[in-house]
Amino acid sequence: MTKEVEIVCPPGQQEDEAVLIALASAAINIPQQRINGIKILKRSIDARGRKVLYRMQVRVFIDEPVQTEIYHPEYKNVKDAKRVIIVGAGPAGIFAALQCIGQGLKPVILERGKDVKQRRRDLANINKQGLVNPESNYCFGEGGAGTYSDGKLYTRSTKRGDVNGVLKTFVAHGATEDILVDARPHIGTNKLPQIITAMRESIMEAGGEVLFDTKVAALLVEFGKIKGVQLVNGEKLLADAVILATGHSAHDVFRMLHSQDILIEAKPFALGVRIEHPQEIIDRAQYHCEYRGPDLPPSYYNLVEQVEDRGVFSFCMCPGGIIAPCATAQDEIVVNGWSPSKRNNPFANSGTVVQINMDDVKGDMNDPFRMLNFQQQVEHLAFKAGGGNLVAPAQRMVDFVEGRGSIDLPENSYLPGCKSVDLKEVLPDWIHSRLRKALPAFGRKMKGYYTNEAILVGVESRTSSPIKIPRDRETFQHPQVAGLFPCGEGAGYAGGIISAAIDGVNCADGVVKYFS
Repeated sequence: MTKEVEIVCPPGQQEDEAVLIALASAAINIPQQRINGIKILKRSIDARGRKVLYRMQVRVFIDEPVQTEIYHPEYKNVKDAKRVIIVGAGPAGIFAALQCIGQGLKPVILERGKDVKQRRRDLANINKQGLVNPESNYCFGEGGAGTYSDGKLYTRSTKRGDVNGVLKTFVAHGATEDILVDARPHIGTNKLPQIITAMRESIMEAGGEVLFDTKVAALLVEFGKIKGVQLVNGEKLLADAVILATGHSAHDVFRMLHSQDILIEAKPFALGVRIEHPQEIIDRAQYHCEYRGPDLPPSYYNLVEQVEDRGVFSFCMCPGGIIAPCATAQDEIVVNGWSPSKRNNPFANSGTVVQINMDDVKGDMNDPFRMLNFQQQVEHLAFKAGGGNLVAPAQRMVDFVEGRGSIDLPENSYLPGCKSVDLKEVLPDWIHSRLRKALPAFGRKMKGYYTNEAILVGVESRTSSPIKIPRDRETFQHPQVAGLFPCGEGAGYAGGIISAAIDGVNCADGVVKYFS
């Protein structure tokens, strides 16, 4: 028989099976001799008290062998099956393709960028020379934005679909089983490319197609139904269903839809800066100790404050991470953050942003590009303030709040370099003022946070898509075009790897229902 129980242990003992069995034995009052092993179901760090503890929900195997789960799905061959075109090879597109195969449909993925291996050269050019390839960068290419900007798998989208099924798919393609149990699962930018490659190989071995450097110029629509797509080289690819999973930075796709009189809508998003501290400051604050030690991972934080009826919050926190240049054009500054699997860099960074409502931005309320144009305006101002070559405007935290320029900047992880700039030159007043009020409040919540050792780097602007592509809640199809399935973060229905993957699965299921 089996029993489930919670056990608690100090750091350093969380991987000692003998210790964990002894704790489980005491918790369920059964002799250790009858316990053949345990399986960790959930694991988290509890730093609420003075002593940091690991909390684990475990399954105890009593008088029976330990049962292990095998994560190797068998995909049927769909080489000659009905085709579904999927535009975009990010998590939404990849998981939509795998779900199509599972449902007996042939996915054809069209990706404007390069495969994960080829993308590395373009990322090196961004970091070392400040040169942006508009088709291959941190946002465009196989795996999408998440591949080279972290691989965080934490999500609150548990009601949208099978989160555990998505995690198991990652494990089946090379991720460690730790992501199935950790409270904040994370793969790491150094490991995710190999996993994405394995997923592509699964798709192709099952008869699906993945085409790189393949950009869509127009949708083929007849009498209100999708018929396929036209590529920039003039070639036409036909299919009765198209899943549009192009990501939040594919601005040309939004303009393509608008030019074809296919409805798109402006939507709220959030904008601010990326804030970086020395990791040891965050560790001291969260673990209540001078030195974290080798038995605890670098700590994270999650902060939120209401300022003048508007949410100011941390976003995409990267312990032991790096600030990355994520522009998709040469004349803009966009920053994001990522961590390697070991999270062993000396800095911790997080987006810190202000929610932007529709009435915050002036202009025609019926203009679907109103929020996008505002986003681009701020990104261009940041580029101008930095002086070119993707140098980012930056300021020390206390200097920012007290309204003075920084004489110098602390050491930081942003490779193209930072320039000391009063960020009031870049951020709109109503965003700037709310950030100035929120940061000292964050410091009161977390000891050590409010410090001039922290740097603010502008701008964190791609938190979500500023445009929504509408779709029916039940069918997942665009209300004007039958067979067109807006999907993922770019369409406004996801915010991270897991939620995008779930949305890809849901859209693929929508295609199956549409065909039936």
